[in-house]
Amino acid sequence: MGRFKKSKTPLSGGDVPTQIKNPELVSKRRRQIIDSTVKLFIEHGYHKTTTRMIAKAANFSIGSLYEYVSSKEDLLYLVCNAIHEEVRDAVEKALSNKDKGKERLAEAIRQYFYVCDKMGDHILLMYQVTQFLPEKWKKRVLVNELDITDVFINALSSLSGKDIFPTLDAKILNLVGHNISVLGQMWAFRRWHMQRNFTIEEYIDIQTDFIFGLIF
Repeated sequence: MGRFKKSKTPLSGGDVPTQIKNPELVSKRRRQIIDSTVKLFIEHGYHKTTTRMIAKAANFSIGSLYEYVSSKEDLLYLVCNAIHEEVRDAVEKALSNKDKGKERLAEAIRQYFYVCDKMGDHILLMYQVTQFLPEKWKKRVLVNELDITDVFINALSSLSGKDIFPTLDAKILNLVGHNISVLGQMWAFRRWHMQRNFTIEEYIDIQTDFIFGLIF
């Protein structure tokens, strides 16, 4: 089986300036700040949430907060970045296991949907307020979003024509990759309704069958 290609775009948030030199500490503290930020943005809205409110919720002084980020816009970008990073890591880990191609792809889809379930509030927020990002961050978020889809497209490409997989042309590879990406996010967008009828496991099984129906 061919190796799956990894995304070339780093999703670590290292392009947001920080005064702290310890990368592990930056990652830990930023995640703490991000989780507090999401709750406040959802409760009060983006514009009514202040950095002082965020600092208090995250148990930071306002001065300490500014050691890790320089603006509310940076925080919003880091929320988006955290989603992409967690999705990419979960999917690429699933794709690196030793299962056969079809089972490996099914597990990658499963892990992706789990992340969309766990980070549903983050994903919903990302699509609601990305419009308020500065242009440089907005473009980066869109690139990162396509990079996640590319992980699935590259995985499908490496499976195409091998074992029981049919040969998939470029248009189908692209379409199926985007379908996987969107169906995972649909759970986050519509879970208020979906959860009335399906567990996350049932949703994953049904949507995986649908995705495989596009391939086989």
